[in-house]
This record gives sequence, C-alpha cells and structure tokens, in this order.
Amino acid sequence: MSAAPDHHHHPASPIWEAHARAALAAQGSRAGGARDRVIAALAEQDCCASAQEIHAQIAATGRATGIASVYRTLELLHGLALITRIDTGDGVARFEPTHPDGAHHHHLVCDSCGSVEAFHDEALETTIHTVADGVDFRVDAHDVVLRGACRDCR
Repeated sequence: MSAAPDHHHHPASPIWEAHARAALAAQGSRAGGARDRVIAALAEQDCCASAQEIHAQIAATGRATGIASVYRTLELLHGLALITRIDTGDGVARFEPTHPDGAHHHHLVCDSCGSVEAFHDEALETTIHTVADGVDFRVDAHDVVLRGACRDCR
C-alpha cells in the first residue's frame, strides 16, 4: 500500500486564515473575539480537531472563550464551506480548514486509543476519480477514514 502518514502536511497557514476572514467579511459577518480566536486556532492545526480540542487550544493561550461560541463559530465556518467536518466514527465531530486550492488529506483512526493521523495518497485520489468517472458521477468532496489499530496499540 502506497499510503503513508502525511508527515509533510503543514498547518492551514496564513493563506487559509486570510481566505476565511475575507469570506466572513464578504457575507457581512463581523469579525470578533471568539470568531478570530477560533479561526486562528484552526489555522495553526495540522489535522482535524474537535470543538473541545479547539476550545482547549484557545484556553491555553490565556484567552477565555466560551465553548458555545466555539460551536457557533464552527457552525458558521462549516456553513460557508470554510471548514470540513470529519466523522472519524467515534461520535465526535472534528473539523479542519477547507483549502481554497482543494488540497486535503485523509485520516487513520485508532479504535483503541482514539488517535487520528493524517495521510495522503495520490494513487487513492486517482482511483476515487476513476471510479466516479466510470459511473458518471461528479465528486465534489470526499474524505477517507481508515479505522484500525495504531502501531502503539498493536
């Protein structure tokens, strides 16, 4: 199997952060404390994170933000297609920035310890589009979640 953990994946970056802020401004959404902090936290992550993890990340900076504000901001960003919701199968929604250029990765989820690791595989991307073309289907988005046991739990 050619899929490998995506050790070269970088955080969402200032490009996504600027894109998200511009999209919010374009639809008349006022930037503000909690919203800015959630966008900044998302821009720093290198894989998907739950609302609780994002809330804890913001709290670690010493900037108190209510969990309800985090949820509201994630809902708004998701509604504008600025973030992608990832269902890793454990009942906890996780979110990560949707890159304007379409760059993305997929996820390996350990059923024992709950760890989530990113991976990217060009052959898988090609196969997904080959399958879709074969059944005359246009793929607008996709996420692959592989579940099993990580190295530590095996």
